[in-house]
Amino acid sequence: MSGPYVIRGAVLLPEAELRWRFSRSSGPGGQHVNTTDSQAELSFDLAATESLPPVWKERALRELAARGRLTDGRLLVVRASEHRSQWRNRQTAALRMAGLLAEVTAPPRAPRRATRVPKGINERRLREKKQRGGVKRGRSGREGWD
Repeated sequence: MSGPYVIRGAVLLPEAELRWRFSRSSGPGGQHVNTTDSQAELSFDLAATESLPPVWKERALRELAARGRLTDGRLLVVRASEHRSQWRNRQTAALRMAGLLAEVTAPPRAPRRATRVPKGINERRLREKKQRGGVKRGRSGREGWD
């Protein structure tokens, strides 16, 4: 693998804590897929890792559990079988895992502050609706419709 893969900032996906499994892929490759183990399955024990800051780890465990992405409540598993070669599937799985961890460890967005619609915008919207209704009324061909 040509790591290390950056999760965010200076935090890296720890190579020593990653577990790889390979199996036969059902993807492209013709008869080649019947003979090689090109599907890559990458697992990472999120609950036991010491490489993530505790706040990130807690946030990731909570978010991934809510999404149903954890196995046994602690293991994050990513599979890749899009490519014919095992090496490219390894790259894809590692990048996908790093991206997923970056997404779920990100701090929550600030809540939206409610704002009022400006009076001028509302008046303009109503004026345009009235004008559009007049155009449509003019298409009817009948006079005196009000």
